[in-house]
Amino acid sequence: MNKVMNALNDDEVTVVGVYGMGGVGKTTMVKHVGAQVKKSRLFNQVIMAVVSQNPDLRKIQGTLADLLDLKLEDETEIGRASRLEEKIKRGIRILIILDDVWNRIEFSSIGIPSHHKLQRCNSKVLLTTRRFSVCHFMNSHVNIPLNILSEEDSWNLFVTEARQSFDKSTNFYDVTRMVARECAGLPVALIAVARALRHASFNEWKDSAQRLKASQPANPEDEGDVYKCIKLSYDYLKTDDSKSCFLLCCLFPEDYDIPVEQLLKYGIGKGMFQDSNMQEARATTHLVVKSLKASSLLLDSKKDGYVKMHDVIRDVAVLISLSEVGQRVLVKAGCDLKHWPMINAHRGFFAISLMKNEIRKLPEELVCPNLKILLLQHNANLNDIPETFLQTLNELRVLDLSHTSISLPPQSFSLLTNLQALYLDCCMKIIDFSILGKLEKLEILSMREYPLKELSREIGRLTNLRMLDVSDSFSHGHIVTIPSKVISKLHRLEELYMHCRFGDWGSKVEGGGEETNIGFDELTGLSYLYILTVRIWDAKCLPKCVEFNPNWVYFDICFGGERRVPHIQSQNGHKYSRSLILNTTICSLPDWFVSVVTKKTEKLQFAKCEGLKNILVEYDRGGLCGLKHLSIIGPCEKLKELMNTISWISNKPVFENLEELHLDSVDCLNELCVGELPPGSLFNLKLLNVCNCRNLGNVLLPSKLLRKLPNLEKLICNVMGSMEYVFGYEGFEPEESKFREMTLLSLYALKSVCNGPAPCTIFQTLKSLIIYHCNQLRGSLFTSDVAQCLFHLEDLFVFSCPFLKKLIEAREETVSKKKIVLPKLKNLILLMLPRLSSESAIGIESPSLVHLYVQYCPNFSNDAINFHSKNQVQLNDERQMRFLWSRLMGGGRRGVSGRMGGGRRGVSGQRPDHGGGIPWIVWR
Repeated sequence: MNKVMNALNDDEVTVVGVYGMGGVGKTTMVKHVGAQVKKSRLFNQVIMAVVSQNPDLRKIQGTLADLLDLKLEDETEIGRASRLEEKIKRGIRILIILDDVWNRIEFSSIGIPSHHKLQRCNSKVLLTTRRFSVCHFMNSHVNIPLNILSEEDSWNLFVTEARQSFDKSTNFYDVTRMVARECAGLPVALIAVARALRHASFNEWKDSAQRLKASQPANPEDEGDVYKCIKLSYDYLKTDDSKSCFLLCCLFPEDYDIPVEQLLKYGIGKGMFQDSNMQEARATTHLVVKSLKASSLLLDSKKDGYVKMHDVIRDVAVLISLSEVGQRVLVKAGCDLKHWPMINAHRGFFAISLMKNEIRKLPEELVCPNLKILLLQHNANLNDIPETFLQTLNELRVLDLSHTSISLPPQSFSLLTNLQALYLDCCMKIIDFSILGKLEKLEILSMREYPLKELSREIGRLTNLRMLDVSDSFSHGHIVTIPSKVISKLHRLEELYMHCRFGDWGSKVEGGGEETNIGFDELTGLSYLYILTVRIWDAKCLPKCVEFNPNWVYFDICFGGERRVPHIQSQNGHKYSRSLILNTTICSLPDWFVSVVTKKTEKLQFAKCEGLKNILVEYDRGGLCGLKHLSIIGPCEKLKELMNTISWISNKPVFENLEELHLDSVDCLNELCVGELPPGSLFNLKLLNVCNCRNLGNVLLPSKLLRKLPNLEKLICNVMGSMEYVFGYEGFEPEESKFREMTLLSLYALKSVCNGPAPCTIFQTLKSLIIYHCNQLRGSLFTSDVAQCLFHLEDLFVFSCPFLKKLIEAREETVSKKKIVLPKLKNLILLMLPRLSSESAIGIESPSLVHLYVQYCPNFSNDAINFHSKNQVQLNDERQMRFLWSRLMGGGRRGVSGRMGGGRRGVSGQRPDHGGGIPWIVWR
């Protein structure tokens, strides 16, 4: 690390290469380097992309662009590269890390500037590779080898990962030292073996030492030390499901984000989880994945619900499959194959993965009598399956043809009598699905973005089906007809995903005479169904009563409109939800639906609900005790007060588990609460997001309501025309507060944060304050009393407040006191404040200040201010200002506007010249 840091500090060096064998820790080290140079401010920004054996230029470009907050819309790689290069050249001091480079790759093809252009903007490239020759080919100025660990360093790492202490005077110590020595100084091997033997007995340690010493890799060209160590860790996996799941992971391309849900589906198709229902199988899959990560055989992904596999471990997994009886795999995934590879039928492959290639044509015949898994997805130009191709694949259990261009499944599909999982997602050119009715053992059928208007009646013959997915995007959905008595025949169905255009339950089929679409009661009769996602045009489609209440454990049900509630992340990592979108009141829903759905709902959205008058009535009728997220999107013309306890009386707490409340475009809303809420109400509310409620009264949170919110952490107010104060003062001072973030955007009537002496306790924990486009905000932001309580404030952004004169108003009795210290303030941005004076900042000390951005504030001079920072303050760094804004708001791209899943424009969806939104300089 010291050598790398020295090279990065050298002005003459632009490209630094780190090389070493697989598993030695190159990626881990450069990540640490990246963190260190950012912390020391040697570089303003660190961006990193994995290149891998088969570089995907678009993916590399996309990764770097995302980290630079650049949206690439160009379709050609050349166009994307040009945009990326311009972005990097405009920046200053950017470290670009290219990880796992296998062959020479031109910087210009990615969009990385040349050596000379990088020098001009003080940026550098750090690359890692297994081959010294690659450093030479990439014109690296400094090449640094990363060698294996010394014996003592190996031992220290091994002991740490084994979580044991070993007495030197015992035989146990000698055996464990022998095991550690066999790992040959490779961190990836040391960690895997130590974790595998963490709870092993002495005899197991002895046996492992002997096996490591004697074992040989399946491929003599492979580094034997790595193989035997990973193989030992694999052997110590406790269950066959763990081993099977591990080997399934190597079927995906290198450096691929592997969906855990896909492992579940492939596993079921493969024959795992034989005695489990889908719910139990999913839970087992997540436990297996957790154990594989604990064994260091899988890695966390940055995406929820995904995992990754280290490329060295993936290579070893493929080798292990070759030595396991009945587990041999052929993997050429993501290799840019244009032609079908030569396959030796005598090798008895269990699985073949050719996903993410450019194969256009399949051979006339595939002779692999033991083949159980065939993965051909993402071969976009594959449009034909020869009739004889599938004829010998009698044992095939999993077939994935998603994202191909096939138009007509061949008749030989009917010969796949053992097929259990079939994936035809986004096969938009298929014109006939009738052959699917022959696949009577099928348990999983996924046809997302189903291309036809009518769901195939043949699906009703698949009586062993456990999961059916025909979801599509609302904007491009096709399904308008689902014949009755098709889905109701699927008696074993456990999961039905049908978020699609179809929602006209029980209606007559257009042009079908007396024939009707499926009735909603057909779903309630499926006794095994526990996951349901559907759309319903009108509550009248629901049956008034049902024979037996269904047991829907998870559901995502949308009435009417097209807004979607994001899924709730469950504890086991799979995106389940208990979500409901209503365009009607709960009072209009039948009793059985209230019992089965609304009482379990965790995320509820009312969208354009004309009958909504008092949310407390809905709470009472719907039994919404477990509700965590509530969103109301207008217009809701009868909703004058959100909660009215005068017209609704109860002594029991309401919304006691609610964590988020979103109000958007409810123009008729005058007040959040009338009357006194019962004790314990709203106790767990963490986020309040109010947007486009233009007539909401002059105080958003009066004292009587604020005292009900002891756990409020984040407040967002956006585009409101009547609100004059955020907090109302009625002599109430909370004992403690968890308030962290406040964002006030386009509040045209806002006069002050509080209509009296502000409750200082609220501000003691405040970390971020953003104020933008508040035209009536006059005088000062804070009194000195409040300013002295800003112990944790880190980010203060004030934009476009034309009458604001001071940051802090000193009262007469406090003028003689000591200077005001904002101990943790790191980022201060003042923009378009024509009346703000420099004098208002004199006397403020910010020892932690890092970034100061002052623009278009003619009466504010940076030279007149000394914040006494311990750091070298970066002044008017526009790129950093945009980055900070993006960080603060864009975690918030989801929630600033109050709309679920807001767009990239983030705040109000409008540019500043249309009123509200992000300052123009951020757009530039």
